[in-house]
Amino acid sequence: MAAYAFRRLLAGAPTILGVTLLTFLLFHVAGGNPVVAFLGKSATPAEIAALEREYGFDRPLPEQYLRYLGELARLDFGRSFATREPVLELLSKGAGPSLSLTLPALLFGTLLAIGLGLWSARRRGRASDRGLLLATVVGMSVSFLLYIVAGQYLLAFYWPLFPIHGYDPGLLDRWPYLALPIGILIVVGLGYDVRYFRAVLGQELGRDHVLVARARGLPEGAVLGRHVLRNALVPILARVMMAVPFLLTGSLLLESFFGIPGLGHTLLDAVEAADLPVLKAYTLFLSVLLVGANLLTDLLYAALDPRVRLG
Repeated sequence: MAAYAFRRLLAGAPTILGVTLLTFLLFHVAGGNPVVAFLGKSATPAEIAALEREYGFDRPLPEQYLRYLGELARLDFGRSFATREPVLELLSKGAGPSLSLTLPALLFGTLLAIGLGLWSARRRGRASDRGLLLATVVGMSVSFLLYIVAGQYLLAFYWPLFPIHGYDPGLLDRWPYLALPIGILIVVGLGYDVRYFRAVLGQELGRDHVLVARARGLPEGAVLGRHVLRNALVPILARVMMAVPFLLTGSLLLESFFGIPGLGHTLLDAVEAADLPVLKAYTLFLSVLLVGANLLTDLLYAALDPRVRLG
């Protein structure tokens, strides 16, 4: 398994390297001078030249790219244009708030979707099943932004059940601020997940071994736990692992509307300010998470299903 993981990491290295090159070219060539984009057209030549010297943008492009790779190898992402903070420190501060939003939403949303998907699969074709499918289609058709605006107006303004904006860094005090955005994030993804889990679990319910287990008189709970959910773990895991890389990157819209200082909020600020060091680090960060999530998915497949062999 260790040898396989090493080979997968080596295979993923060209992907990460390609992302660094593409990011560099987009921001340094296609996007024009990043210093001018940050300072604006009103900046004086002296101000532009000073910032270019500070960040090494006055050097030839190949030299800048090699320097960029060297900094990444040392985990040195430079300093933010806007705040002058080290970029790694800036991203680290945003990771906690983002995880406090996305991790509970993924956990509770997945459990709820599996439960509803199983309930719907067992009633396939009935009125209750068709009603749930209709609700998921309607839910999938509503804009994410509409959920946010409606949630803030109804549950935070009209009925002041939750704070409408803000974030408390205290471990226990932050949850009133997070409850509404977590609920919105769960509702937004519920329609897609319920339909997927309904299809997966419906296939397992029709397998011969499930029919045999029921014919033997096994309790329904044992049938669902041992023969349905257990055999559906691999596709369920695949669905969950698709979301893992985006746990740390946060939710741009939710963090912006609710004032949560996570990585999504940090990215939005960086885009508005043309903060190149933050944007480059964020892009690389996401690519590394994607490669790592794919590797972890393969390892978990092998651990859950003895039929899977890692090549």
